[in-house]
Amino acid sequence: MITLALSKGRIFDETMPLLAAAGITVLEDPEKSRKLILPTNQDDVRVVLVRATDVPTYVQYGGADLGVTGLDTLLEHSADWGASSGAALYQPLDLRIARCRMSVAVPDGFDYAGAVRQGSRLRVATKYVAIAREFFANKGVHVDLIKLYGSMELAPLTGLADAIVDLVSTGNTLKANRLVEVERIMDISSRLVVNQAALKLKQARIRTIIDAFAGAIRPE
Repeated sequence: MITLALSKGRIFDETMPLLAAAGITVLEDPEKSRKLILPTNQDDVRVVLVRATDVPTYVQYGGADLGVTGLDTLLEHSADWGASSGAALYQPLDLRIARCRMSVAVPDGFDYAGAVRQGSRLRVATKYVAIAREFFANKGVHVDLIKLYGSMELAPLTGLADAIVDLVSTGNTLKANRLVEVERIMDISSRLVVNQAALKLKQARIRTIIDAFAGAIRPE
């Protein structure tokens, strides 16, 4: 049995064409089904639905053989679990799906450039603490990081933070909350991750899926 870990939403939807290229069709709609393990048209392949942040953990510890997750999640996972976390995770493909960017945003009118230039200590709210810490450290900017799990846009509006580090797609949510994007940290897309032990034990089947995904990736 091959187990693929996916999260609901954009990643799930954009993974479906890749699965189709491998001849795999998920037989139930995750938005309508209450099941957390979904069957496919292939008796030896199933999909498990987990939180996006849990995909690397399921793959690392063998709860799933493969998974699809964002680069942002992988970077935070590696920081949380240390260098050893990468040992059981093989990352063969950038799938070029669920694309967005990690950016710094501030309230409209806030002099971010001036604050950075003057060496001010910024309060930054983010879910992505490891990415934000490394980014500001490389710039030599002093920050106090505030970890949040909900809507980041609220933090500057309430005075909790001077800035946020968050994923940006269209930028419409920032605009609606009178925030402006001031720095682009990195581009984000989703990656295929594979458990290394599973790759050895189920090599032929997993390689077939990897090759099918590779052939179906949209060109730049």
